[in-house]
Amino acid sequence: MVNDLCKLIFVGALLLTLNVQAQLQPAQVEMPEVQLGREYLRNGEYEKARATLEKLTRNKETVGEVYEPYLESLMRLKELAEAEKFLKRQIKSDGDNPFYLLDYARLQESQGKIKEADKLYAEALLKAQKKEELTYRLGKNLADKDQADLALKLFLEARKTQNDPLRYSIQIARLYRILQQNEAMMEEYLRFGSQEGNVDLVQGILQDEMKDEKMTLLLEKLLYKKVQEVPNEKYYGEMLVWYLVQQKEFGKAFIQARALDRRLKQEGQKVTEIGFMAMQNKDYEAAGKVFEYLVKEYPKSPNYPVYRRLLINAKEEVVKTTYPVKLDDIRLLISEYQRFFAEVGENPRTLEALRNTAHLYAFYLNEKDTAAVILQKAIRSAGMDQDFIDKCKLDLGDVYLLKSEPWEATLLYSQVEKSAKESPLGYDAKLKNAKLSYYKGDFELAKEVLDILKKATTREISNDAIELSLLIQDNTGMDTTETAMKAYAAVDLLLFQNRTEEALASLNTLYEQYKEHPLADEILWRRANTLLKQNRPAEALADLDKILKNYSVDILGDDALFLSAKIQQENMNDKDTAMKLYQEILQKYPGSIYTAEARKRFRNLRGDAIN
Repeated sequence: MVNDLCKLIFVGALLLTLNVQAQLQPAQVEMPEVQLGREYLRNGEYEKARATLEKLTRNKETVGEVYEPYLESLMRLKELAEAEKFLKRQIKSDGDNPFYLLDYARLQESQGKIKEADKLYAEALLKAQKKEELTYRLGKNLADKDQADLALKLFLEARKTQNDPLRYSIQIARLYRILQQNEAMMEEYLRFGSQEGNVDLVQGILQDEMKDEKMTLLLEKLLYKKVQEVPNEKYYGEMLVWYLVQQKEFGKAFIQARALDRRLKQEGQKVTEIGFMAMQNKDYEAAGKVFEYLVKEYPKSPNYPVYRRLLINAKEEVVKTTYPVKLDDIRLLISEYQRFFAEVGENPRTLEALRNTAHLYAFYLNEKDTAAVILQKAIRSAGMDQDFIDKCKLDLGDVYLLKSEPWEATLLYSQVEKSAKESPLGYDAKLKNAKLSYYKGDFELAKEVLDILKKATTREISNDAIELSLLIQDNTGMDTTETAMKAYAAVDLLLFQNRTEEALASLNTLYEQYKEHPLADEILWRRANTLLKQNRPAEALADLDKILKNYSVDILGDDALFLSAKIQQENMNDKDTAMKLYQEILQKYPGSIYTAEARKRFRNLRGDAIN
């Protein structure tokens, strides 16, 4: 199916053609006879149309205006001999007009005179390709009449005749698409993008094409080929980086951006962008490589403190998501942060690192008082930076919750709600207060706040609010005491407080008690994720398998399938099973949020990606 964006591009080109025609032919109101003739044609009264228009064909002043409807009337009446005589007369009077030759060629072709037709087509193309405006008009005419092959030939020959290898790229690409010559089409799109001012437009076109996986692979192959063929051409290198970022292949994008950075002396600008995007997309391994490069290459950059902090932060995220988390690695990270402070000092650019250090002490080393002291110090050092102060207060509230002091926690959350109204930080504070109500079993109040937060400005907060609101909605109101839901919420608090063994014991009891309860799949999901964090992948897979067998049509079906695939790939090293499960996601849950990542992982495991 022809995609909408390509249609728009080609329509734009055709509008240009119509503008050219308007310039060649002065605007005028059609003669009454011509209007009447066209009306007869529309009504199928072809003999009347011919009779009305014929006398105008004898006058050189009016023949141009009457040419098209008169020829149509003859063709409708199948008066081919008269049509041929008329066309020969027009060619004789204006031999430079390729449209007469084109219509005569079609007439010959309709009578099976292929050789004569081919000769006339060639002559028409030869005349049209000498001038840009004629090329556009004749190309449009051919495309409109489903003669894409001839239109393509015209544009390609016109490009040579007019000595401009970049001209007509969009028109040519569109015709290649009609003719299903996809690689040539991609070549032309890239050629178009190489012209000044066209990069954003061509990226929009390619983004639309990349909805088709075959087109995606074709573009990838072509871009790597171009980079290898013309390594010093900045354009193709930047397009490859753009493509890899679209595919969320941040590690590969960094390799290409690094080469451009060194060759073009870009001072780390594009590489930095990739690092930030990798962090946002939780590709911490790629982000670590990016910021390690920036720290080594640009130690005198004013952004060096940021690079240094984000390098440690990326390492931190890798450590925190490699299960089981090793406390020695946490202590090493704290040491790195301390060396960072010693090197660049404690200043506004390094305060975020203080927050990170406090988090490690509180959530991993169980040194909650140390974390609180660090956060209070950070608040004192923040000066007038209210956003940073609010972030620290939220963190400090979390520390109090770890210490089982919910009243102190809600006091801090509420302070931030007040000081950061209608902002992401304010919404985050509101979400934390809603979760406190949930932990305490006050589900009605929690849901009331969560329903407000569904419209929050940040997707992450909105999604969290929707998820928790649905959990409460689906699992309350079934009994007056809401015993099961309260027990489940208590487990969630234990997990937040890193009291993992207690949480697992409670989950085991809950599952035995509530196997037939709507909460059963949620209990299994929580237990699977908790087991995975304890490096017990086989047991986690068993729980996920229960979800897939008994609750695959429920909300957690695609979550369980994707996590199973990840465990098979990353923990069990079972490539074949992982591929099968990723493929199952694509087939069974095409609208899932995991579809893009599943496709990427499947392709990598299959070996499709080009290195």
